[in-house]
Amino acid sequence: MSLRVYNTMSGKKEEFQPLTPGKVGMYVCGVTVYDYCHIGHARANIVFDIIYRYLKFSGFDTTYVRNYTDVDDKIINRANERGIPSKELAEDFIRAFDEDMAALGLAKPTHEPRATEYIDKIIEICRILIDKGLAYASAGDVYYRVDKFDRYLQLSKRNMEEMQAGARITTGEQKENPMDFALWKAAKPNEPLWESPWGAGRPGWHIECSAMSSSLLGDSFDIHGGGRDLIFPHHENEIAQSEGASGKPFAKYWLHNGFVNVNQEKMSKSLGNFFTIRDILQTYDPEVVRFFILTAHYRSPIDFSDQNLADSQTGLSRFYEALQLAEDAVDGITETGIKSSLGAELETRFREAMDDDFNSALAIAHLFEGVRNMNRLCATKKFRKKADLVAQVRDLRATVLRLGEVLGLYNSNPAQWLEKLKFTGLAKLEISAEEIEAQIEARKQARTDKDFARSDEIRDALIERGIELLDSQQGTTWKLK
Repeated sequence: MSLRVYNTMSGKKEEFQPLTPGKVGMYVCGVTVYDYCHIGHARANIVFDIIYRYLKFSGFDTTYVRNYTDVDDKIINRANERGIPSKELAEDFIRAFDEDMAALGLAKPTHEPRATEYIDKIIEICRILIDKGLAYASAGDVYYRVDKFDRYLQLSKRNMEEMQAGARITTGEQKENPMDFALWKAAKPNEPLWESPWGAGRPGWHIECSAMSSSLLGDSFDIHGGGRDLIFPHHENEIAQSEGASGKPFAKYWLHNGFVNVNQEKMSKSLGNFFTIRDILQTYDPEVVRFFILTAHYRSPIDFSDQNLADSQTGLSRFYEALQLAEDAVDGITETGIKSSLGAELETRFREAMDDDFNSALAIAHLFEGVRNMNRLCATKKFRKKADLVAQVRDLRATVLRLGEVLGLYNSNPAQWLEKLKFTGLAKLEISAEEIEAQIEARKQARTDKDFARSDEIRDALIERGIELLDSQQGTTWKLK
């Protein structure tokens, strides 16, 4: 099965055929750096990190560009509120963004351009559009004439007549048409500015992405990505500017991730359900957040809640438990030379899922099946004496780890992960590790004395307190229920 992606432009899945065989150019709209990132930013960036990783895993030489919007009304207003230069505010939140993304385990994109580094290119595009009659200067501003671009609203599938009926011109704007959008904004007091043929000013929001993407990927490239909230007006306007200036098709495939709801409501500061990445990471390990994002298809909405994150932590822990069990089971057994096909079969199913529009939820389901098979094999009587079963477990474990890396998972040593999780969870329970170990020893003695009723009583009492005992050939361990 070849890779198929859902193209927002066509509204259907299409076979992925890059413009240059074997090479992929991908541009993803980054953040406007005026505040800390929230869970919605986490989803968008994790989604395209996974897509980037899978494209490389599939053999594509991939150039990934993710930008910073470092000049914008929100940045200027926040900087003026704090009484600092907008550049200083932007730098602070670029650092914060980088820290958050590193914590979430994101791979670094190939390029991370900033809008303010491309002012000359922005001015050049504006000049080309004016020369073609697609844009016009007005009182120091430059606007794009949307009615001159016949494919406008093709991406968002909106109706131009209905939108024009509801459009209004803001005070201070001198537009020919309320739907026209700003490419260049005339300078205002307490704002950063650059010189241009139309007077001092700064770029509009949309033009920056046209400048950065064309500079780093060319006029035409393969994938343009972002959240669904960017389809209109941002991506629609990018298409109009870019294709209007170059006369060439812009992006071949448009990929958009779904929204994040919080407890089944839209996230909003006014509703008090707004969570930054930093808030969340005070309670949950970053890998749990990544796993949570992976458990839904990237185009579907996803509901953020404590329960769903707790469930994701439990699911991720099952992987780590299985990886540790398999490691312990084969420890000290020399390689037999026997080969297994289980890993290859698992990888085939994993690739089929990811080739179907990057279906990470189904890919994880296949990985769960892989670890269930590992657990089943390890539980086989006299497992360590059966060379074929040992080979199968080794093969499955290595494959689960390798495929997990494609999704950015299993970055911790299993034993360390499980130990950290246990002691983090113990802080919420009225029991200590020492008391648990003492109860395990008491249970061991009861079993030696063949007092199985007492053994069961100790086990059940621990379960009631949130502690589950795990018996194996290597002894008894415990985990949080």
